[in-house]
Amino acid sequence: MCRLLGVVTRVPRPLTETLEGLLEPFTALSREHIDGWGIAARRGREQILTRGTDPAYASPAYRSATRVTADAALLHLRLASPGAAVRPGNTHPFVAGTLAFAHNGFFSPREALDDLIEPELLAGATGDTDSERFFLRVLSRLHGENTDPIDALAHTAADIGSRADFGSLNCLLLTESALYAYAQEDPESEVSRRRGPEFFRMHYRIGADDAVVTSNGVATGENWETLPYGRILEIRRSDLRVSTHAVTTAAPLRHAPDTP
Repeated sequence: MCRLLGVVTRVPRPLTETLEGLLEPFTALSREHIDGWGIAARRGREQILTRGTDPAYASPAYRSATRVTADAALLHLRLASPGAAVRPGNTHPFVAGTLAFAHNGFFSPREALDDLIEPELLAGATGDTDSERFFLRVLSRLHGENTDPIDALAHTAADIGSRADFGSLNCLLLTESALYAYAQEDPESEVSRRRGPEFFRMHYRIGADDAVVTSNGVATGENWETLPYGRILEIRRSDLRVSTHAVTTAAPLRHAPDTP
């Protein structure tokens, strides 16, 4: 299992400044989530990707990457699924063009989506994880009938729900226009039963100058809200406008905002 942290700011700032008070407790989670880390940061139209297979807490490259100046970013700490290799190609975030994606969870079998992924995308996969296949199916949908990222995420979640067993489909998708966070778990999965009902919770905080979303494990307070399961949080990069959208892994309909 993994940990996620995403942020959007009004103006570019070093991540160490934007995430002050959050970055250290998030990084400390890498003492358990030891199988690599990655940061996809955006500064205007520029995307900066840095990844490593060492634990973030012990990585000079990670510390350097957290000092990047950006107006949007997603951070990932990896705890590899049993049997999954720790190597660069399996390290999140996964990127394609202007998109970056990171997943916290698993589904099985990992090949469940292979026949739904565009052949050229599948052939170009950098690794062999279920998480990358999640992203490749989202890309395939974006190239086809679901040009809206919210619809692509919702329908891909439905694809997984109809074809595979999953523990969590929590993920972050960063595009040129917005950061999207999706929260979904199976409370009957072995991981959910073993870790408890809060393990896959995601929380978000909306401020005057930034918006942050994070996995459970980072201390949150009264200014934080829980992202309910079956919801996609959308944070627009242009104006920090935030909305949530209800979806279901069974039969998602055209999304409708829950909040203005």
